Amino acid sequence: MAGTEKASGTPKKRTTAKRSVGRPRRLDPDAMVATARRIIEEEGLDALSMRRVAKELGSTPMALYHYVQDKDELLMLTLSGTAAAFPRPELPEDPRERLLAVAVHMHGILAQIPWVLDILALGELTDKNALWMVEEITGSALACGLPPARAVRAYRTIWSYVYGDLVFRRAAERRAENPPSGRYFPEMITEEDAAALPRLTEVRDRWREYAADYEVAEELDAIIEGLISRGTRRPPGTRNAIGAPDE
Repeated sequence: MAGTEKASGTPKKRTTAKRSVGRPRRLDPDAMVATARRIIEEEGLDALSMRRVAKELGSTPMALYHYVQDKDELLMLTLSGTAAAFPRPELPEDPRERLLAVAVHMHGILAQIPWVLDILALGELTDKNALWMVEEITGSALACGLPPARAVRAYRTIWSYVYGDLVFRRAAERRAENPPSGRYFPEMITEEDAAALPRLTEVRDRWREYAADYEVAEELDAIIEGLISRGTRRPPGTRNAIGAPDE
């Protein structure tokens, strides 16, 4: 036994040193954020979890909580800086044209980073560096004569179009990559539906062509025209944007 036991006694118990409990392994916050962003970009938001990020970094979820409070804060950090990576465009002085230019710019940015849409869909999470666009759209709407409440709603309407259009574009790309085996809209409409759905039956065969044949700037221009023309029509006696009664 090579001298590990006494000849006439009981074997000695081997002892192992206890691992000291200390602070978790120090993480690189930049690497943590980059890992989270890569997971979202490659696999989607559903694949992201604190456990997954920790595993990728060779650490533990508890170690991540020394840097972020929860998953929402990690997502905020993941968004941070995305807007700043895109230079601001030269904007026209005319408030209506400025409003349109910023809205088109917003659409263009998000079209290049579609993974951001999944985070924005959670609500309340955003990149603070992107708020200049919200400021410009709201300010331009006010300069066009809209009262504050309508200016805010104008932004919401514009954002709804931008977000919705990009979501539909992503869906169309996925369908093109993996065509469905079943008959869905508009192919599900047949001649038997002509009586109940005469207009849809008429345009069914060209629906996809018509739906895809449009310019974002033209659609946003039409939306803005409607928002401004409707929002600046006030009944006599109502108050304007600065609180003074109309003549």
